[in-house]
Amino acid sequence: MSSVQLQNLDGVFVLPAEKNFRAAAMYADWNPASGFYEILTNQPGADSWPITGATFILMHRSPANPRQALEVLKFFDWAYTYGGDMALALDYVPLPESVAALVKASWKAHIKGSDGQTVFNVK
Repeated sequence: MSSVQLQNLDGVFVLPAEKNFRAAAMYADWNPASGFYEILTNQPGADSWPITGATFILMHRSPANPRQALEVLKFFDWAYTYGGDMALALDYVPLPESVAALVKASWKAHIKGSDGQTVFNVK
């Protein structure tokens, strides 16, 4: 299959490759204050592919069913911890570990049951 080189924000021409998608995610400013909403188009970094996107999962901060929410969060915790190789096999790029750690910390801080206790307390 033919592919094209594109010029990224740093002025470097790069190919669409896993390492360049990973670079775009790595150099992004994943600010937890914005709910991790980040457009990965034109991220800095000499290796960054300029057209990269992320998939987001939305969770209620006060879930109606905290036990069910915990099971969902446990799945994503497992995926962040152990699913990287499977993601790559499916042509997805796992989030950088530092970003996954920020996301997990956000779950503990912001997703709470009606009693005010954190739903996600898995270490």
